[in-house]
Amino acid sequence: MRSLFGLVVALSLSACKEEPRGQLEPIARPPGMKDAPAPGAAAPAAAQPPTDPSKVTLRWKLAAGAPVTYHLELERSGAAAPQEVAEEPPAKGKKGKGKEEPPPPRPAAPATSFPTGFTYVLERANSGDYRLRVLPEGKDTTEDTGAMSERGFVLDGLQGITRNIASLVLELPLAPVGPNDTWALGTELLTHDALGPLFTTTKNERRNRVKLTALTQDGGDQVATLEYDLLEQLAGKVTSRRAPPAVPARADDAVEEEEEASGPPTTDASAEVRITGKGEFLVKAGRWRTWEGTIASSSRGPFPTNALQVPPGTVKLTLTARESAPPAATAKPQQ
Repeated sequence: MRSLFGLVVALSLSACKEEPRGQLEPIARPPGMKDAPAPGAAAPAAAQPPTDPSKVTLRWKLAAGAPVTYHLELERSGAAAPQEVAEEPPAKGKKGKGKEEPPPPRPAAPATSFPTGFTYVLERANSGDYRLRVLPEGKDTTEDTGAMSERGFVLDGLQGITRNIASLVLELPLAPVGPNDTWALGTELLTHDALGPLFTTTKNERRNRVKLTALTQDGGDQVATLEYDLLEQLAGKVTSRRAPPAVPARADDAVEEEEEASGPPTTDASAEVRITGKGEFLVKAGRWRTWEGTIASSSRGPFPTNALQVPPGTVKLTLTARESAPPAATAKPQQ
């Protein structure tokens, strides 16, 4: 009996040491495969696309508390005002009929002359934000301010001609660029909203292109050569208003009734703005070495003067660096 009891106990202990039924055994990894990362370990960073050595990123590089100053000279070499054309006198109507009114006159030019130059002060605040101060030169001018991005794009502030010229000499491409790459500037040389309801557009052409033509090495820095080619043309017809008749029309006024049925007369009007320029930007230093260009604008007929968002006539622009920034003004910005 004791032998039989001992045999039963031994068999029971052996059964307890066996692995539970259904347990999975780990599968060995193939040779060369890396082990899985431990739980909680950081995942490896995603692979970044390789940098194209033929492209560069153009950015303004400003240190906090160390503003960069440029002076832009504007030298007129053409007409100081848009071209005028003679208008035919309105045709005389018969007695009792209203006369045709001539096209509305263009708005008068501002009493103050356009600035002869601008001083730009680029500053970086301790917060990292970029600020722009614009100091125009001339009579009755006031300082203007704005906010810009690291590439010189005007984010806030500045209006009209002041904004367009600042964009022309300060704005850089958004993406990396290489030789023969092109991009556009955030300029508006002709404002369509200022044309008025009597202006009907018949032609609208726009070309806005900046091209990196060369990327060279000069000492310890790269020099990016940029060329500017901007064009805006706008043409249309300005409708003349008719004055109301002084007395009711008579039965023998059939000829004038036919003329009225054909619609009011119109006058051709057009404007054109061309901008060319060339600049050398130091990639490592993050600033211009040289920049110069030309703005040529003209208009014909009763084209609204305030629709031109550049200086009238032909103006040569030359940008030069200044060693120090002028003191901040307390005057209000231009409206």
